[in-house]
Amino acid sequence: MNEVFLSPGVRTPFAKAGGVYAHRSPIELSIPVLKAMNSRARPDLIAWGQVIPEPTVSNIAREAVYEAGLDPSIPAYSTVMACSSSFLAAIQVAGMLGSGGNHLTMVGGAESMSHAPLALKYKVAEGLLEKFAKDPLAAAEAMGHISTEDFDLPTKGWANRQSGKSMGVHMEETAKEFHILRADQDERAFRSHQGAVRGQDSGFFNDLIVPLDGVERDNLPRRDTTLEKLARLPPAFDRTSGMGSLTAGNSSPLTDGAAALWVADSEGIRRLGQEPVVRLVDWEIGALDLRTEGLLMAPARAIPRLLARNRLKANDIALWEIHEAFAAQVLANVQALMDPVYRREKARVDADLGTFSWDRVNPNGGSIALGHPFAATGARILSQAVKELTAMPPGSKAVVSVCADGGEGTAALLERVS
Repeated sequence: MNEVFLSPGVRTPFAKAGGVYAHRSPIELSIPVLKAMNSRARPDLIAWGQVIPEPTVSNIAREAVYEAGLDPSIPAYSTVMACSSSFLAAIQVAGMLGSGGNHLTMVGGAESMSHAPLALKYKVAEGLLEKFAKDPLAAAEAMGHISTEDFDLPTKGWANRQSGKSMGVHMEETAKEFHILRADQDERAFRSHQGAVRGQDSGFFNDLIVPLDGVERDNLPRRDTTLEKLARLPPAFDRTSGMGSLTAGNSSPLTDGAAALWVADSEGIRRLGQEPVVRLVDWEIGALDLRTEGLLMAPARAIPRLLARNRLKANDIALWEIHEAFAAQVLANVQALMDPVYRREKARVDADLGTFSWDRVNPNGGSIALGHPFAATGARILSQAVKELTAMPPGSKAVVSVCADGGEGTAALLERVS
């Protein structure tokens, strides 16, 4: 397979759901990103993610090509793997490079968490369709009697279908299992906000963001947050046991936004007007049974396998970009992947991974501070990692990981090559 290189793309500023982008659909959020990317170079292929589906959109990638005014001869397909959707898209297109005329590909995703699709329960919808086929007037009259009981409403925060529990409830259970302290979660959240604010002030995000609706930077990082303020927040998911530790402050917020990334071979990278700098060395997709294990713990399987296969230890990694669905999730995954017993029994890895350096994690903030539009996060975190790694010496390595609903997760090994 050809060598695969990554180059940072652009994204909208991420904004709190229900706020400035509340009137924007995922396609509308995607348009300025696709236009900005296409103005730099015409991609040979586009892969785009969306997790919360729109009933009238079967292929958001293709619809976005038309809406953004891109060349309709550019193939575009959609992909979904919960929070790892655009990360998975990068892995998918990497395997297509050099074939079918693909040298420069655009991957990304968009999410409007301001809007949840309202769907009729299956039997209700089936009954209405039968009525429409036989007697449209009677069907129209029946629609006037539809009640809230007839809808599948996302009342549990996009609960997992297998368990009926939200990701927050699942993570509370995992936090208790791994004895993750509330104070450590708040500390991780605080560092995320500090890193994001530092990145904003240094101009790190300037060339990674295209303004939208008068917004020029992410509006979620909190400059005024403190450990004391975080400690005063009440539990968000376990409010009755007295042991709940996940709060609105140490969890990623509901977010609207879109993001993109370039994935290319050496020929494609040069079409961007640059030399190959950051190489995608290897990747791993982890999965586990969420009915018996933590829903968001798959990175603790994927990362040890990735490191062991490439004969690396944790301290060989100069940069860790770890998606922060929850602070507890980051802490639990790192604790697990550095535990020899967990590695051996769950990841099937016997290698010694050395020691883990927390000062190398998410230096410009993570999803707790920046936000988490489900399908956009993979492209955001990969772009961020590539830019951070580019500033490091040749030979420096990064590990990027994203956990995903369903008990899955993705991890990638990147290297600064020139």
